[in-house]
Amino acid sequence: MREFNLWTLALWHGFRVAQLLTIDELTPSQRKRGLATLMATSFFSWAGFFMVIPLMAVHYVDHLGWAAGTIGIILAVRQFAQQGLTSGFGVLADRVGPRILIAIGMLLRALGFAAMAFADSFGTVLIAALVVALGGAMFEAPISAAIAALTYPDERRRFFARLGMIGGVGTTVGTQVGALLIGYDFAIVCLGGAAAFFAVFVVVTLSMPSVAASVGGEDAPIGLRGVLRDTLFVRYVAIVAGYWFAWTQFGLTITLAAVAITGSDRAVSWIYLVNAAVTVGLGYLLPRMLERWLSPLQMQIAGIVGIGSGLLLVGVASGFIGVMFAAGVFAIGAVMARPGQETVLANLARPSARGTYFGFAALALAVGGGLGNYLGGVIYDAGSNGSSALPWIIFAAVAYATAALLWINRDRFSVVRA
Repeated sequence: MREFNLWTLALWHGFRVAQLLTIDELTPSQRKRGLATLMATSFFSWAGFFMVIPLMAVHYVDHLGWAAGTIGIILAVRQFAQQGLTSGFGVLADRVGPRILIAIGMLLRALGFAAMAFADSFGTVLIAALVVALGGAMFEAPISAAIAALTYPDERRRFFARLGMIGGVGTTVGTQVGALLIGYDFAIVCLGGAAAFFAVFVVVTLSMPSVAASVGGEDAPIGLRGVLRDTLFVRYVAIVAGYWFAWTQFGLTITLAAVAITGSDRAVSWIYLVNAAVTVGLGYLLPRMLERWLSPLQMQIAGIVGIGSGLLLVGVASGFIGVMFAAGVFAIGAVMARPGQETVLANLARPSARGTYFGFAALALAVGGGLGNYLGGVIYDAGSNGSSALPWIIFAAVAYATAALLWINRDRFSVVRA
């Protein structure tokens, strides 16, 4: 035991004192290895996450008879807890660097999904979901800060688009494997997701360079107070919460609607297959083509309009083809909105405190995603008892309103700080 404690202390000491390097101090091979590690991280983390999360609704609602609102509460608590805690770990990333936080976060998420394999009550599922949330809180902002730290402004949008495409492949693999394994046991699905995150833990530990999340400067804000004084950034984060509200509907209400309309659990894997086909086929090419005419913010706005249109189409879908078409429109919007949003965030964040800025930005997903999961489930339950199109009109209205607010503030949000 004493040898184990000494080894652990030595490992932590090595992480703590490791010199953090900026992009100009890294060798070309180190920078290349760091970006490759982040791409591998994107694949395995999206695969592991979507192997489990979409099928939670199917397993607990359709198989065990829980109300959609009940599983919506668990997903909302996970979302809010993760994004609520992310701010603190973003600040910490500026101090210790992204690498150690990403590694520990991935390990915790693996443990959370492994625990979910044996959870069979509201309380145990909620506890497992909170462990999953804690792991995500540890690595989310550090990953975004690491991407910004390893890329130059003129190449960020292309890298984010490439990363989104790789994430789409991971999502496809995860959902298809999950759909296959749930035929045997949901516990196997959870253990498969845990294995994916453990693989990321190993890859990051062995390959991620010790890159600094931020660079020094006199304009560095002091913790979150400094970010709160940045009214431009705060306004953008507040508006983007509406985007996350609409985006989270794909993993909950669209999944439930697909099963309800088609009458088959396999519809879950099909809508994710459509999403993945669009992401892989257009996720890099479409943003690359549109960047000639659209700024990152304009691309985000157009993507959010596409997401809203996809949600609206779900409300009028009457069969398999209609659901798949709606999922495709939603996916086209998503592949435009995500790299645009990530690029705008990276450009608005001050380079002297990237971790803190990205950590604060996670509050948009905490509020928007949390409300999207909870209210999405509640509104869906209410709509299933009467006006079936009403939930989708509400979801689309949120997306359209978000796009309109971004357009009104387009000149302010086009600043490039780093």
